[in-house]
Amino acid sequence: MKIFTTLYDKALLWSKHEKASRYLCGLSFAESSFFPIPPDVMLMPMSLAQPNKAFYYAWLTTVFSILGGILGYAIGYWAMDLLMPLIESLGYQSKIEKVNGWFAEYGVWIVFVAGFSPVPYKLFTITAGASAMAFLPFVIASFIGRGARFFLVAGLMRFGGQKFESSIRKWVDWIGWGLVILILMYIGYKMLSSH
Repeated sequence: MKIFTTLYDKALLWSKHEKASRYLCGLSFAESSFFPIPPDVMLMPMSLAQPNKAFYYAWLTTVFSILGGILGYAIGYWAMDLLMPLIESLGYQSKIEKVNGWFAEYGVWIVFVAGFSPVPYKLFTITAGASAMAFLPFVIASFIGRGARFFLVAGLMRFGGQKFESSIRKWVDWIGWGLVILILMYIGYKMLSSH
């Protein structure tokens, strides 16, 4: 089944839409505070479709991701007590506790690493607010981490994307199904280890 190839083709088509930049900004903002899908899924095809705008898209993604991160920080700072029953019911209590431990051990560096890596950034923005982390270092570390990640993605698409586009399309289903299998294996492992 070529589900991922179809989705990839649609993403390339959507990336050329006249309002694609607005959608990218909205996705970047939402992902940093509550939404599960990372903005890379739009940034990559948009940068591939219009390489001359790749760094502009990376800049938009970074700025709106930071603004969403500030919302996540505010949620953690002012509403963590209200959110705890929901967090517990979703089974995220242990993840929040683990992130709190990382904050205690690594401080602002964990925000930088979370901003650059594919881990759910929203966990770190909300926890940074809940632990009353110093706001300015949080914003600076977020800006550097998120900016490095999004400019790297945009740069790869701008300078190598066209060359590799046919290969990306050829392998996108294998990559997509591989990710699905890894996610299912991770969920299965978590379910087995919790019993």
